[in-house]
Amino acid sequence: MAMMGISLTIAPIQEQLWYEIYSELGLSEEEIDDHFTGPAFLPWLRMGNIRGWAGPLPSGFRKLQMLLQKQIIKRQRAFGMTVAIPAFAGHLPIAMRRLYPNVNFSITDRWNRFPDQYCCPLYVDPCENLFQNISRKFLFKAITAYGTDHIYFTDPFNEVKPRMFTKDYLNMTAYYIYDSMRSIDPKAIWLLQDWMFVSNIFWSDDLIKTFLLAVPIGNLLVLDLQSEQFPQYERTHSFYGQPFIWCMLHNFGGTLGMHGSVNAVNTGIREARQMTNSSMVGVGITPEGIDQNYVIYSFALERGWMKDDFDTKEWFNTYANARYGINNLNLHNAWNLLKNSVYAYNGSIKIHGKYVITRRPSINLKPWTWFNCSDVYKAWQLMLDSNFSIPITHYREYEYDLVDITRQFLQIVSEQLYINIIAAYRRHQIERFNYLVDKLMELFDNLEEILATNVHFLLGIWLEDSKKCAKDELMEQKLFEFNARNQITTWGPKSEIGDYATKQWSGIVQDYYKPRWKYFLLELHQSLVDNQPFNRSSFVTNVFNYIENPFSYDTKVYPVMPTKQGSYLVSKRIFNTWTHLRSNKIYSSYTRLKKSVVYFILYLILDYGYEVVQND
Repeated sequence: MAMMGISLTIAPIQEQLWYEIYSELGLSEEEIDDHFTGPAFLPWLRMGNIRGWAGPLPSGFRKLQMLLQKQIIKRQRAFGMTVAIPAFAGHLPIAMRRLYPNVNFSITDRWNRFPDQYCCPLYVDPCENLFQNISRKFLFKAITAYGTDHIYFTDPFNEVKPRMFTKDYLNMTAYYIYDSMRSIDPKAIWLLQDWMFVSNIFWSDDLIKTFLLAVPIGNLLVLDLQSEQFPQYERTHSFYGQPFIWCMLHNFGGTLGMHGSVNAVNTGIREARQMTNSSMVGVGITPEGIDQNYVIYSFALERGWMKDDFDTKEWFNTYANARYGINNLNLHNAWNLLKNSVYAYNGSIKIHGKYVITRRPSINLKPWTWFNCSDVYKAWQLMLDSNFSIPITHYREYEYDLVDITRQFLQIVSEQLYINIIAAYRRHQIERFNYLVDKLMELFDNLEEILATNVHFLLGIWLEDSKKCAKDELMEQKLFEFNARNQITTWGPKSEIGDYATKQWSGIVQDYYKPRWKYFLLELHQSLVDNQPFNRSSFVTNVFNYIENPFSYDTKVYPVMPTKQGSYLVSKRIFNTWTHLRSNKIYSSYTRLKKSVVYFILYLILDYGYEVVQND
């Protein structure tokens, strides 16, 4: 982080502190266990979205995380970083009603259809004495544990609505939240993410202004959470004078798929700085997962320290030189093809993770792309051609990128196959349907094979690391593995936000994505044979009961070491296979843009506003 120029970060770990607070207030162990989520879902517990799901949270884990957080903070401060520590927003366990029956609690919104057992914690208004009492206790404990750089983060209404949308209520809420910080630390600065303004239409400009200006100017620091796509600093006239940080969010859930907005980042940072009366004080990244698209994070963090826009072609050439340890024209051309295609998105459609191959199958999925798909194919070929030029010292980086671009190509082809499969289904072309289904199944096998060649694309690593966080107790290991599996699949007890954090990893491809697509396509085939409509409701029930939900509870052990075939040899073989297939007459005739496919694309564009580009 220090070498990437990061100078401000947060210390999110707080569950042990809350355990102590709740115990001191009088909650029982059982009541606290009912509140804490499992480790994979803690951020949403902290923001009041859910409670209890995938818990309980073992005491050993809480204590270990707190010790680790202290060590991280110590090292960050040694590098000169400023660390923001947590504060209290007002969200509480429902059992607090037992202790304080006379306090006027409100119920937090139901978030993403989570059932009663796991949703809707209490919210206590910041003007209440109970709020001030708890806030002071918590901040005192947090400062004692972590020290302070006088910056405190908390978000009262992240993807949930306030109890009332009135100026008086929102002004009061912001005022008393900040006042509770200032009562402990007169130098306090409140670090606030502005996502609530993006995600809720009820936040009018007047209400935003009232909320922000309840805090003295300069004592509220706003993270403009997704400035590259949904900037709020423009709408709020630089947050009405409160300092803000221009942030690139880029990824939700840490999903794999090459995408990014290089030009929007490059020019957006300058435009925000040069805006009249700009209160911008920094540039940041706020992704939900960083283990993908490394080039975009390198670009944004380096760009944040520069006054003028980059020459993006020159920057990408330099990036390739540094990443592979060689000045190579093929690699320059490959990365500039990617820069001008997958990394050239500029629009308002939310694209992250919405890839057909990792979504629950349906006849109404809306694949789309904003770039010429042949650019990815050409970049892949150039990277393959560069294999023997890469020095051994940088070969691991090259192998990672080779696996990633192979995965990206297969992802694109899967969407092209899907469009044609659905077109064949709608036209009752059984022969064409069966042929394309076979090719999609082969594609899943190719994807599994290439991912298995690299340690960074293995499900086994994710699962085994989760189990290492547990003690030797079998129950804890099962709990942590369940958390790890559920987060990247159904994300909730009934797939409330299923496929939100999908991962294209070896293991999950063969045992999760391929089986549910195979089942879906068998059901479609049967509906064609029987000349009956596809039963979507029955499919959803069965695919959840027999494939999706069991995966969360499974304990199959997956490899933690890559196969010995080698990424280059597997990628080259897959490249040759699909290159030859593209020239195959049957394949070409079945995947060309027939009228049915054109109409399907037009339907998507007109009805949903999606762009669908079908390129060779």
